[in-house]
Amino acid sequence: MDNSNVFVFDHPLIQHKVSILRDKNTSTKEFRELVSEIAMLMAYEATRDLPLEQVEIETPVAIAKTNVIAGKKLAVVPILRAGLGMVDGLEALIPNVRVGHIGLYRDPKTLKPVEYYCKLPEDIAERDVIVLDPMLATGGSASAAISFLKERGIKSIKFMCLIAAPCGIEKLTTDHPDVKIYCAAKDEKLNDHAYIVPGLGDAGDRLFGTK
Repeated sequence: MDNSNVFVFDHPLIQHKVSILRDKNTSTKEFRELVSEIAMLMAYEATRDLPLEQVEIETPVAIAKTNVIAGKKLAVVPILRAGLGMVDGLEALIPNVRVGHIGLYRDPKTLKPVEYYCKLPEDIAERDVIVLDPMLATGGSASAAISFLKERGIKSIKFMCLIAAPCGIEKLTTDHPDVKIYCAAKDEKLNDHAYIVPGLGDAGDRLFGTK
């Protein structure tokens, strides 16, 4: 497996927040805040390669030659529903980011992901896109979501998650070798119910207080 496009964060702030996130006693309110904060910290690194162009700015003292982001603009696409928890963090860092949404379910007969909802900015094909989902378990939903987005003409895609399992990383890098993967932690394995171990449980339930 080629790991050149897989980035596992070792920043102390991120690792500290992930530890609290894993704790089963962490409240829904705190869990939600932590997911947003971790996503914002991760976005700082995930946007490191955005192109810059030089402009002139008039300061109170003189004319300054300085840099602003150039070229393509950004969009984030959370995978419903748990991906929604990561959106606020990116919007806080990049206020003008556009947000699309994609929803998938697994067909009980074929076991393949089926798209049930997709709403994207009109100019999505011209944007760099970051797909959001807190958990990368089997990789099936993430891979399918990225495939659906590529079918709509999107060429520049990154994937950001909080916790990833090795098999999920392997599937995503195999199916989409052009997509960079950013995760706050890489865990040990999946259990018999396809939950990441040690993981943090069901991210959607913990975000929205459901069971």
